[in-house]
Amino acid sequence: MTAEQAAGSAVRAVVVYDGRLLLVEEEGRDGWGLPSGVPEPAETPQATAARLVYESTGYLVDGSATLGAPGGSGGTEPAAVVCQLLSEDPSSGARLAPERIRWAPMDEPLPADLPGAVRDYLAGHTPV
Repeated sequence: MTAEQAAGSAVRAVVVYDGRLLLVEEEGRDGWGLPSGVPEPAETPQATAARLVYESTGYLVDGSATLGAPGGSGGTEPAAVVCQLLSEDPSSGARLAPERIRWAPMDEPLPADLPGAVRDYLAGHTPV
């Protein structure tokens, strides 16, 4: 799979809970972003998002809705899936160490590379 194909099929998980957004430290980059990765064969974006969040953070979530069109912007924008948190406490089998996972308050600046559909969704969750 080429880098362009991987980017076009990537999935980002959007998990909002108690006015905070789940972020993970991005590997190979300096900063934080949404949990993301590439689907397994025949895996839906919703199932991919749930799996990615669980494997990387230990939080159990349910991928419920896709934001925007998967592969938007000419097929290079990752699909974004809204996920509902099902467990407040993560399992101990997370791939990332706790210091590489954070719940960011919604009034903090968002990561710069978020797709427009994700920004629009999060704008509806910004505390007043």
